Amino acid sequence: MTPEVLFVCVHNAGRSQLAAALLRHHALGRVAVRSAGSEPAEKVNPAAAQALAEWGLDITDEVPSKLSTQDVEASDVVITMGCGDTCPVFPGKRYLDWQLDDPAGRSVDAVRPIRDEIDRRVRALLAELLDPAS
Repeated sequence: MTPEVLFVCVHNAGRSQLAAALLRHHALGRVAVRSAGSEPAEKVNPAAAQALAEWGLDITDEVPSKLSTQDVEASDVVITMGCGDTCPVFPGKRYLDWQLDDPAGRSVDAVRPIRDEIDRRVRALLAELLDPAS
């Protein structure tokens, strides 16, 4: 069974896009990944895209999407990042709340530490998903 992870932030333009791209990159197809926002922006945060481009990852074609009940229902793990109570809660789902600075309106220099922290958390989550006994 392939684990399914949903990353949720308010605008689905920064944190959740960074996390989804990093998990896809590290998981190499072993995890299904999606992201959404409670109030999606029109486009991905340019500083977040630039910070990922420095690592060879391109999210410039990603489009922020609206969080749906179906997204949550389809996921095994739902990771929220500053969206508060807007995420529907279903029994049997695992919920994590990652307290992270919002990259909105920040320079790429300010986004790099956020990217690095998300990467650290994504790697730990991936290790746990692929080896639950660890």
